[in-house]
Parts: sequence; C-alpha cells; structure tokens
Amino acid sequence: MADTASNPVKSALRTLDIVEYVVARGAPVVAQEIAAALAIPVSSLSYLLTTLVDRGYLAREGRRYTPGPGLARLQIGAQGFSLKERVAPLVRALSQQLNETASFFVRQGWEVEALVTETSDHALRYAVQMGMRMPLHGFAAGKAILAAMPDDEIAAYLRDTDRAAFTPATITQAKDLGREIETIRRTGVARTREEHTPGIQGIGRAVVIDNATLGAFSVAIPTVRFDPAVERRTIELLVKTAALLVS
Repeated sequence: MADTASNPVKSALRTLDIVEYVVARGAPVVAQEIAAALAIPVSSLSYLLTTLVDRGYLAREGRRYTPGPGLARLQIGAQGFSLKERVAPLVRALSQQLNETASFFVRQGWEVEALVTETSDHALRYAVQMGMRMPLHGFAAGKAILAAMPDDEIAAYLRDTDRAAFTPATITQAKDLGREIETIRRTGVARTREEHTPGIQGIGRAVVIDNATLGAFSVAIPTVRFDPAVERRTIELLVKTAALLVS
C-alpha cells in the first residue's frame, strides 16, 4: 500500500494493467497469478484488487477474480450510473480538498438520508453513518433541501412536523426556521451552527436540475478549525462541486 501511495502514476498504470490482464485472460485468476504476471508486489496488489472490487470493476469469487459489472457501465455511459455512483467521486474530492467530512444527502419524506460520505483524516472529526436519516431541520444538507422545496411543501413541513432540539442552538420555531429558509434561498448556502452536534459547524448546498432537487452536498467542520477563511473555501468548493453534478 505504501508503494502504491508513494507513486500515484505507477499505481494508475498498475490498476489499468490489472483490469486489462483479467479481462484478456478470459478465465478466473487468483491474486498470485496476477502478481507474477505483472510483477506487482503482493502488498500493493492486495490494495489495488480490493479497490477494484469495491468499485465494481472486478468481481471476486473465493480467491478468484473476474471482470466486474462496472466495466459494462463504462460503455453504457452516464445513464449506466446511479446517483450514488455519480456523486461518490465528487464527495471524495470535496473531502480530500478540505480534509473534512463531506457527504451527499437525499430527501426521504421529512428527513434526509446519507447516500455517500467520506470522513476526514483528522483525529478530531465528525463521522456520518451511511444510510443515516435525520430530520431536515437538523443538518445543513437538510436545510438546503428544505429551502429548495416549493412554498406549499415548506408550509406543510413547518405546520405538520415536531422539530426536536438536538442542542440549545437548534432552530425549531417555525418563524425562525422560515427566516433561515429565506436566507438560504438568497445565498444558496445552508448552515448549521452546532445545531445538531456540539462543536460541529455544517455547510450545505442543494443540487437542483430542471426544478427537481437531487439532494445536497454538505461539509461538517469542528468549530476549533472553523474560521472565515475555511468558511469561504468550503462554500467555494460546494458551489463548484454542485455545479459539476448539474453539468
């Protein structure tokens, strides 16, 4: 793994070599055969094979590897990729550029669900559980999605939901949340200020295509690392990332 990480160009070449070798072989192959054929150290090969299987470009049955379904999707084009597969590389890039936890949430009724998440490398960090659902008002992504909803849906949400206070800072009152929604609509950016978890600041941006909200990207940053420069950089990258999904 260290060998792979220290030379990203060699890693990319080896990754392509592995895929091409397995496809050309025309029969299931074991890792030892791949290592011997391509002269790849076992430590690096194990890491690359795991990544390729995780991404669907190889499939594993016991000790043997075969071409995976991900290769067929590449030929189909954009329509062959799910929303999760489309946003995953963007979430990874967002997290890597900021070294903070980044996620993409989708709406599920009056809640948001974490579709993709990448956790920061910092010792002090916020972790989002995949598949986790939370009320719209509690997360920056939820607020961003809420602000993108039609006025009648917002009115129904404010009227029909019981909004829990997760911390003393949670905005729960309809009038206050309504003002927050107006601000988000004006700026395009949603925020939570230690409203779900003490010590965590959240920034989110919704992705809307043809008046349909796909979901929202968000970044969670510990307050001790949060300052105006970090906030500006995060917003800049959120705007850029959301635009990449739309284009």
